[in-house]
Amino acid sequence: MQQNRSEHHILDYLIRVVAVQHRATKCTLMFIYLFLVCPCAVNAQDESHALRQEATAAMRRAAEFYSTQVASHGGYVYHYRLDLQRRWGEGEATIDQIWVQPPGTPTVGLAYLDAYDATGDPFYLTLVGQVADALCYGQLRSGGWSNCIDFDPQGQRVAQYRGQAKRGKNNSSLDDGQSQTAMRFLIRADQAFGFRNQAVHQAAQSALQSLLAAQFANGGFPQVWTGPVAQQPVMAANFPDYDWRTEGRIKEYWTLYTLNDDVAVHVAEVFIAADEVYDDPAYMSALCKLGDFLILAQLPAPQPAWAQQYNYEMQPVWARKFEPPGVSGHESQKIVALLMRIFEVTEDSKYLKPIPAALDYLEQSTLADGQLARYYELKTNRPLYMLRRGDQYSLTYDDTRLPSHYSWKTRSRAAELRRRYQRVVDGSPKSSDRSRMPRPDAVRQVIADLDAQGRWVTTASEERLVGQTKFRPGERYLSSAEFSRNLSLLAAYVEGQ
Repeated sequence: MQQNRSEHHILDYLIRVVAVQHRATKCTLMFIYLFLVCPCAVNAQDESHALRQEATAAMRRAAEFYSTQVASHGGYVYHYRLDLQRRWGEGEATIDQIWVQPPGTPTVGLAYLDAYDATGDPFYLTLVGQVADALCYGQLRSGGWSNCIDFDPQGQRVAQYRGQAKRGKNNSSLDDGQSQTAMRFLIRADQAFGFRNQAVHQAAQSALQSLLAAQFANGGFPQVWTGPVAQQPVMAANFPDYDWRTEGRIKEYWTLYTLNDDVAVHVAEVFIAADEVYDDPAYMSALCKLGDFLILAQLPAPQPAWAQQYNYEMQPVWARKFEPPGVSGHESQKIVALLMRIFEVTEDSKYLKPIPAALDYLEQSTLADGQLARYYELKTNRPLYMLRRGDQYSLTYDDTRLPSHYSWKTRSRAAELRRRYQRVVDGSPKSSDRSRMPRPDAVRQVIADLDAQGRWVTTASEERLVGQTKFRPGERYLSSAEFSRNLSLLAAYVEGQ
């Protein structure tokens, strides 16, 4: 490649000389092109072709290992010991348990779909079918999914699966993208199968219909549903007129309007995917209703941003005992980005109107260390934290002794969001797929990281809690997130070439 760069420098110099002195004939320029430009282009093309072949081979080796050695019942959990004798999702899993919550089963399935789209290799479509079968088995009677599917009829995590077990819970969950990621996978799988796989098509359609039925009249969603939600009056967000420190706790907070854990972000992507694949106006209508809810949910001045969850009077409320009512720096940034996403899809400028005031608020609320607090006290806007003593929590403004199990602060992205907002307002084109294609050096590194068995092995750089077990620094394990990320990266390069 150094030789190619040198030749380009020579060519550039010659062309500049020609441009200035006008002395070269057409034959001279043809000579330059044939002997300098063409070899550079051919060499680069050969290198790209060779790297594409290497990437394609690496994808196949990695997918063969993960699907034959790691999968259980066609599904996956988060992490595995290298000997595959222990596995973890949210807690340690049995051999008969797979995880729906990302980065579990549907995350791996989406990577297989990326590989299929890039190569057209029916091998990957077979793997897509295995993942789809696992998710179809674990679809709840309420239409969505919980975080885990237990294939043991007597298992501790078994639930009310459609056409399967009749005992257990029937709680379809939007927490952490559980049902939404499964839906996005099934929508793409349905399309990949040409809508001819009846089990997949039926599962996707019933899931989408149950999600539509779980949308409130104001466009919001609960964290969990067991059937169609009871409709509530539509009103704008407001501050509670009671002492929220001692009142207003609701045990089943998951039935209320929820933004926590990116509920709205993941739901929006489901509706966007469904609209693209099925061309049904119901999904675009639902996306617009969700956008309308986000407008309603913006709190009034002096805190024109968003809380993690609201009661039916549209007031911020408690969730878990360490999640107080308050304006959320993390969720507010996600909602600003989501409003821009909805605008890009709908081209309706009303979804941009809440953003300037929200960005001003976020910039003014940024802490001295460049972060945003997870919670800001209602009306006073003081950063709000928790102290923990055993199982008890108490409110504090002191950030020096924070519990380690929760993210009390988040990186401020206000400046980045403002730049993006300005690009959207100016009508700047979105990044092309080509600009997002992985760099060759990143592709080579991923290929080099694949070991002889076809594994991408992750090494813990610091003590890491996985479920109830800690990976110590230097400990090596398999990660579904790492597998999915690497497979999709190689697929993006192969498809881009």
